[in-house]
Amino acid sequence: MLKYITIKPRVYIEPTVVSHLVARPSNDPILASWQRASLRLWEDYADKFEFVISDVVIAEIQRGDPTAAQQRLAVVAPLTVLEISPEMDMLVEKLLDSGAVPRNARPDAQHIAIATGHGVDYLVSWNHKHIVNENKREHIKQICQEAGFQSITICTPIELMEDIQMKETSEKQPEFDPETYTNPILEECYRIKAEISAQFKTQAEFSAYLQALQEEGKRNGVKYVPYDPSKRTPSEKSDDDD
Repeated sequence: MLKYITIKPRVYIEPTVVSHLVARPSNDPILASWQRASLRLWEDYADKFEFVISDVVIAEIQRGDPTAAQQRLAVVAPLTVLEISPEMDMLVEKLLDSGAVPRNARPDAQHIAIATGHGVDYLVSWNHKHIVNENKREHIKQICQEAGFQSITICTPIELMEDIQMKETSEKQPEFDPETYTNPILEECYRIKAEISAQFKTQAEFSAYLQALQEEGKRNGVKYVPYDPSKRTPSEKSDDDD
């Protein structure tokens, strides 16, 4: 008898999702809906996806309030971590140089590069400034494809769940302007991203920091997934690889 193995789609969890997941419930209707969606994704869809992170996620969520940081770290502790590679560093620079991601948001470019480099199926985020921004997603996709990578789906947790549900009726979401809306959780996330960008002036510095985190994680028994170069499209590899 043939046995069929179902491979779960991989979902890269960006720090804004983790922060909304563990934060104290809010009375703000938009923020509260994002918190419920984050919790629903985590609890109701864990058997449908393989959630993954990177050391960039760790670098962000371990900062800020110590108690909140411990909660965030505890939530992601069981997840598989994706390794970084020089190819991803080059993609980060392309994203920054092209303006697809601003230079004061280097961690966001790194999230996109790692998720894309590993060929995950989805990257989920509440970061409407730099990642799930409707005006930037196509530009990000173009830069990644020009660098020789297959584009991935970048979306919010709500969009991911609606996609999986085949557009079934879901909780009605409050209307908001993604270009201007913010909340205390997002502001803290943006502050940490800017802090990291200011601390590491070059990609080489940031990459060295991430490599140190990776080595420490491996010593502590963290499960890492190595980078597979075959995820790239050979005919579209850039001159940087020569």
